[in-house]
Amino acid sequence: MSTTPFRLSGVVPPLVTPLTEDRTLDVPSFERLIERMLAAGVDGVFPLGSTSEVAFCTDTMRAQILAEAVRIVDGRVPVIAGVIDMQTPRVLEHVAAAVDAGADAVVATAPFYAVTAPAQVRRHFEILGERSEVPVFAYDIPVCVHTKLDPRMLVELGTSGAIAGVKDSSGDDVSFRRLTLLNRDAGSPLAVFTGHEFVVDGAYLAGADGVVPGLGNVDPAGYVRLHRAASTGDWEAARTEQDRLARLMEICLVAQDTAGWGAGVGAFKTALAHLGVIGTRQLPEPFDAFSDADAARVGAILDEVGPRA
Repeated sequence: MSTTPFRLSGVVPPLVTPLTEDRTLDVPSFERLIERMLAAGVDGVFPLGSTSEVAFCTDTMRAQILAEAVRIVDGRVPVIAGVIDMQTPRVLEHVAAAVDAGADAVVATAPFYAVTAPAQVRRHFEILGERSEVPVFAYDIPVCVHTKLDPRMLVELGTSGAIAGVKDSSGDDVSFRRLTLLNRDAGSPLAVFTGHEFVVDGAYLAGADGVVPGLGNVDPAGYVRLHRAASTGDWEAARTEQDRLARLMEICLVAQDTAGWGAGVGAFKTALAHLGVIGTRQLPEPFDAFSDADAARVGAILDEVGPRA
């Protein structure tokens, strides 16, 4: 189990993976994306999460994405690597690869595909904590893995040292509030992050330590402003920034020619291409890039409420 002191907070965007038209990693675009985030003041980056297309990546592509992220960041902020896979032995291989690549921490979901009972979900995270050389974050994303992580279990795992934090992308605000309360009562062993872009100000009010916003690819500075406002108790400024970001998040809801995962990540990539940050809006197979009509809808929202200095 990692004994390295590690307490992360603030804004940690889950990186999109820019692709060339033939669906290889677009390294110059990846550099522009990450440098723009660092200039905005983010507190970490998260490659190989859901937004990073991890479910579509070969092991070779995973290794390239992580190596480039570590190289580009060059120690300026922590790199938190996704190690998402179906069951514990496969995840452990990804953990070892992430450590070798220089990641500062790893993020794992509950096991999936094989139906896994609560006791084995707990044991999964205990094993990861025991065998990982870097801190482990639990990723609560039931829409993808069909298991909702229990707040009490998470706090117990944090108290024992198995995990260092939680990224909550469940969209379950009741569970999130329970998690922050139980964590506080236990002495805050966990760093708790929300991935729910629409209600980050509310998550901070509930006790979140930070945010992992997919929309942070498009507007990292907005989330940094929101975090700083919440950190100083300026809730009016936090609400105002969150309202604008919620309007900007509408880019994920306007696609008419695609749906599901492709509508969200496709919108982020389309927005970034519109802003000149990445070279294409290409998605991995079997998805296609946004149509021109959907791209125009995204562009209209950006022109109205998009990133501002």
